Amino acid sequence: MRTELTMPHIHIAQSFNKASRALLCEKLDPRLTVTFGETVDAAADILVCGRPSRAQLSSPALKSLIIPWAGLPDATKALLKDTPDLSVHNIHHNAGLVAEMALNLLLSAAKLTLRYDRALRRNDWRLRYQPNPSLTLEGRTALVLGYGAIGQRIARACDSLGMSVKATRHRATESYRDTFAEVYPAARTRELLSAAQVLIVCLPHTELTDNLLGEEELDLLPEQSIVVNVGRAAIINEAALFKALSSGHLHSAGLDVWYQYPETEEQYPNTPPSQFPFHQLDNVVMSPHRAGHSVDTDGLRMTHLAKLLNHAAEGSAELPNALDLQLGY
Repeated sequence: MRTELTMPHIHIAQSFNKASRALLCEKLDPRLTVTFGETVDAAADILVCGRPSRAQLSSPALKSLIIPWAGLPDATKALLKDTPDLSVHNIHHNAGLVAEMALNLLLSAAKLTLRYDRALRRNDWRLRYQPNPSLTLEGRTALVLGYGAIGQRIARACDSLGMSVKATRHRATESYRDTFAEVYPAARTRELLSAAQVLIVCLPHTELTDNLLGEEELDLLPEQSIVVNVGRAAIINEAALFKALSSGHLHSAGLDVWYQYPETEEQYPNTPPSQFPFHQLDNVVMSPHRAGHSVDTDGLRMTHLAKLLNHAAEGSAELPNALDLQLGY
């Protein structure tokens, strides 16, 4: 005789606005028990919260933590050391958005779009009649660092532009070819740089990726290569990147992640994104870490979160998108 499946109790401590909460509840399996608030319900076995407190993680029945975005905050990672039996999961709702931004930055950098835009806004047509330093992407080789949900979408887009695509993946133990890229273990990153006419970084920031690309690594890139970073700034050495761009070794860069951020709302209007004057370089496209944001972001987040939680209602042994706490993603 089949026993009835016990439905999980989900507690949502993450602060979602009223519309997002309503959308989430609309998409959740009605058999699930869902509670909200800072204090975790004692019966809850799944907690949804990106930056939980120690008290929230200590709730007696808790078995899983869901971080409602991609990545693992440092403070959360530190707390989770005390709860080794807790499974941790996240969602990749913004993977398509970030990949789109990477492509936008790549095209804008290759064509030096902002340089021409600024001139024409001044009614100045002279650049049109000068030698054009824009690059053609078709036929060039792109190297995508980080072949996860975002990197795979970027590879597909680059392939559609007629580029040859290589990629690295930390979990890859040997090289293989899929539909859009030649994929290599991350340990081979350095040897792949010499052929990377376009380098696209979509790695998380971890102990292994911190300062991964310094002056020596950037010097390995072919002259007039393009760098796009939608991962984390600290993966590329700040001084080395500025030097490579200002010297002309790199053709251009598209950057959505930075080395300095405002810490308070009062600092929003006047916080340099770097100690170096990237804003003075006309071969850099600057974006204020907005790749994962659009008018669709909240809806995508709720849709992906509901899909993940509904796995629990289906009696799945394990929830998808498990995080490796050692790797940090």
